[in-house]
Amino acid sequence: MTPLAQVQNLVVLFREQAAKKGEAPFLWHKHDGRWTPVSWAETARQVAALAASLARIGIAPGDRVLLVAENRPEWAIADLAIMSAGAITVPAYTSNTADDHRHVLTDSGARAAIVSTARLARPLVAALADAPDCGDLITMEPIAGAAVAVHDWAVLTAGEVIPPPVTASRDDTACLIYTSGTGGRPRGVMQHHGAILADIAGCAAVIAEDFPIGDDRMLSFLPLSHSYEHTAGQFLPIALGAEIYYAESVEKLAANMAETRPTVMIVVPRLFEVLRQRITKAVEKQGRMAAWLMNRAVAAGERRAAGGTTVADRLLAPLLARTIQPKIRDRFGGALKALVSGGAPLNPEVGRFFESLGITLLQGYGQTETGPVVSVNRPAAGIAMETVGPPIAGVEVRIAEDGEIMVRGEIVMHGYWRNPEETARVLGPDGWLATGDIGRLDAAGRILITDRKKDLIVNDKGDNVSPQKVEGLLTLDPAIAQAMVMGDRRPHLVALIVPADGADTGAVQAAIDRTNARLSVIEKVRRFALADEAFTIENEQLTPSLKIRRHVIRGVYGARLDGLYRG
Repeated sequence: MTPLAQVQNLVVLFREQAAKKGEAPFLWHKHDGRWTPVSWAETARQVAALAASLARIGIAPGDRVLLVAENRPEWAIADLAIMSAGAITVPAYTSNTADDHRHVLTDSGARAAIVSTARLARPLVAALADAPDCGDLITMEPIAGAAVAVHDWAVLTAGEVIPPPVTASRDDTACLIYTSGTGGRPRGVMQHHGAILADIAGCAAVIAEDFPIGDDRMLSFLPLSHSYEHTAGQFLPIALGAEIYYAESVEKLAANMAETRPTVMIVVPRLFEVLRQRITKAVEKQGRMAAWLMNRAVAAGERRAAGGTTVADRLLAPLLARTIQPKIRDRFGGALKALVSGGAPLNPEVGRFFESLGITLLQGYGQTETGPVVSVNRPAAGIAMETVGPPIAGVEVRIAEDGEIMVRGEIVMHGYWRNPEETARVLGPDGWLATGDIGRLDAAGRILITDRKKDLIVNDKGDNVSPQKVEGLLTLDPAIAQAMVMGDRRPHLVALIVPADGADTGAVQAAIDRTNARLSVIEKVRRFALADEAFTIENEQLTPSLKIRRHVIRGVYGARLDGLYRG
């Protein structure tokens, strides 16, 4: 295999690995209740056939092609085929409304679109009527009512085709990934081939440094339309020669983990928060001894993180290694090397909980504009859960005078699509990207993030408060499922709370009181309101990567929250 630093583009990376792996299984999906593989060779055949078909219907190098599908083998095949044709993939979230699709289609000038199911096609077809640049729709299922030429996926991927030559360089745009929009209309981030290749080279080096590489299996469940899963959940496995299993759904994730026994998983903090509550309840049901062992393990983990252990901790360690820790690992399939968390901040307490129970958890940091991974914790560098680890190889990080984290390297985007003003705002002529995150570097060179620059709450006395810190502590309490705090230019903080199942107002107030005891005076939540429903992707109060959309939530509950400051 060509070293990643010398690979010309992502298609060449895939072709080299496919030639090496041949008939070995690559992409797995559940079909009629059984896990069914698509080999590397068969994937390469379908990629070549679809690329030739795209060229035949008029897709030229540089054209944009929208891709709307669940995580499934066809997603990877379509992505690689688009790039093989010299075109640019434009991933779209499966949760997109017709208006969302209309914006992405129009802004990107997509020439064609690929969609998986009739259900996902409905909002897309509605948007196509207002997208004059898009004249072709490729569908994996029959659909009706499209105002453009419709092509059958099975027909376009049939036959043996000599793979077309790929001339894209590392500097050429590979995909336009639209940011998930926590604060407004998504912008198209131009990720070039080199950005993703450099990113996976840094990630692969971390894995090679700390874990034996070989026979790796990755379970993919975060949206492939998100840059985190696109890079780390698709192209990193390609670079490693790993197998990819596509989870059936988030609801079936626990069962899928047991069935597929992944060695590495790419996850978001929200999953850990949910799993922590479920594991705690499950262990407590096993009786006092199991609960006692878990609590001792967690307490020992907290002491270890603080720099010390007791004699009792050391004596108890062998018992924990034989009893509770194997049971927890079995919940993740039993073969797990590491869980890699990113996409949003992870509460250090949650991270230490899993680490103390024998799960290796590596928190990383990045954003769509950086390919996306900037840094990641790794055992060799010393894991500190309050940090997101040191930068990966080839990445420079510095802290600006106002505390903003600045990043430079091949991983940095070339800019926002057709948006020079916004590009100039965040990307300097010297190549430094202003991330919008506030933080510092510790003595070991690890990045510690304190907040988003634009999300910092400045109260009426001029004090800065991190909403993410307060929200993270609130949701650690079993009575609170979700929380959003506000208090900009106000005398104190208030919160909007989604209670956990079965928690009433009194239980929520008690949970807030417990949390306030751990907070400074300016961070305490003085009053709260209950949300009418959970924050979800469907009601647009969560992004597809499960971050809260503050502007949307404020739009729905603003009057109720403002009322907490009166009377």
